Amino acid sequence: MTLRDALLAGLNSLPGTREFHLHVLVSSPRKHGNLFPFANPRPRSYLQDILILLSEQTTPDSPSVFVSAIEACVYNIPTTSCAILYVSKVDSTGQATAPSPTPALVRVLLMFYADPATRPVSADHLWIHVFARAQNQYLFPNSSEYPKKHPLSDIKLCAWWKRQFSTVIGELTSRVGDTCRTKLYYTLPGLSEFEAYHSLERVYPLTGSTSSWTYGHPYSQDEIPLPCPCSSGGDSPRHLGQCIPSFDDDPKSRFIDEIAYTTDADGVRSPERKRPRADTLKTYEEDTSSADASEKKEGRSKKEDQTHKEIKKVSVEEFWERMSFRQECIAGAVTGFFVIAVSTATPGSTLSTSEVSPLAPQPGQVSSQMNKRVLTSLLTAHEFPSVEKAVWSTKVIEDSIRGLCDGLKSNPLPLVVPDRSGRRTPEPDPVRTTLAPPQTPPPRLVNGKRPIVDISPNPFPEPVASLETYHSYIFGSIAVKNRPPPTKERSEATLSAGNGTPPIVTVLTARKKRTKS
Repeated sequence: MTLRDALLAGLNSLPGTREFHLHVLVSSPRKHGNLFPFANPRPRSYLQDILILLSEQTTPDSPSVFVSAIEACVYNIPTTSCAILYVSKVDSTGQATAPSPTPALVRVLLMFYADPATRPVSADHLWIHVFARAQNQYLFPNSSEYPKKHPLSDIKLCAWWKRQFSTVIGELTSRVGDTCRTKLYYTLPGLSEFEAYHSLERVYPLTGSTSSWTYGHPYSQDEIPLPCPCSSGGDSPRHLGQCIPSFDDDPKSRFIDEIAYTTDADGVRSPERKRPRADTLKTYEEDTSSADASEKKEGRSKKEDQTHKEIKKVSVEEFWERMSFRQECIAGAVTGFFVIAVSTATPGSTLSTSEVSPLAPQPGQVSSQMNKRVLTSLLTAHEFPSVEKAVWSTKVIEDSIRGLCDGLKSNPLPLVVPDRSGRRTPEPDPVRTTLAPPQTPPPRLVNGKRPIVDISPNPFPEPVASLETYHSYIFGSIAVKNRPPPTKERSEATLSAGNGTPPIVTVLTARKKRTKS
């Protein structure tokens, strides 16, 4: 089952009558060396981008309009047989028919990668990371101006994510039983465990959930392997750079960078040595040529070692304690970090594709440039403040995705504009020579030394999408014809009196205060 088919099956159970149009873009794997930038050596990892766009059509004659979107990334680390699913953004336009299909999309996406039977990555352990930060809009520009869009507040968003994860893990446990081990962690910087638990329970009480949550970080447990391998073989404890992965637009990554590169005392650098005068330059160069060469080598090695030393000075517990004082986490709104670990009890039994290269593209995958092009167009060239503009933007983006699969390419501008005036300066005919054979340019030198290239070329070509790929893997639609959702008054009456009897209401009378006569 593909991701598109799983998402369509999850939308089929939504109440109401409507038609959904789904676009799923999954890029081919590519090498990524910055997942653990401060680990030495860096583990080999491969990155895939995921973009899910869902549009809704209420009647056959009405236009289609975007209602939900999800942006995520999948990292594959073959060394430890781990995969990381990072859900970076989830957004809605507020123009969907109630109930919103966004929770169903998120749950199906998480279940698709959490279930070993449907996981498309050859990995025995899956880590899911989410950073919950309340904003008015994420993927649909100006959608917050639509009057019917009601973004969740900070506490409600954290409680919403906790509820989705609890539902997914509960369903996964009922599917696979004891063959998988799961661990759920969450942290709300600035709040204690008691404050975080009661704040989230007050919004979405998890009464029937069997999921056991741990308040804190998962980097002190040893039951499920961490994605980054330990260079010392487990003899010494892991340092910060080997525990916390680095994602785009993530406050943890920015904080680790500050810790690593703030190596000067009080942030003040010593002034550089001045250049000597011209008359003494020759003598000075002869005397210090050998000293400078050794000094440069030592300086480079010291600078590289200094970043790792600064990382090793900060423990994981101290890192999370200091995260509570970061402006991104306490700037008037509560934020949440959620980490879910799913481990298969019998490694290698579900996915035995070790002979296949992790860089080999799978059927239905597109190039990373196509995914980036569609996402950039969505974020910069369209807006969704009203129904009219949302309908126009939806049509343009959906047509562009189909056009890119059909071979639509931007026409390059002509380099030379022909002059039709008739005037022309005579020029001598150039001597035609054969083109020089292609050759590799000389390597660039950084401070007189060859830079270390972390990423080697991909041996597999970028996949080229076609109309067959579009209809079989990218685009799909489904017509939902279910019972309409119960109204608020009807649902309250059903909950209060499930057997048809009127609810018992106890009226309390206020005790009057006696006045002295």
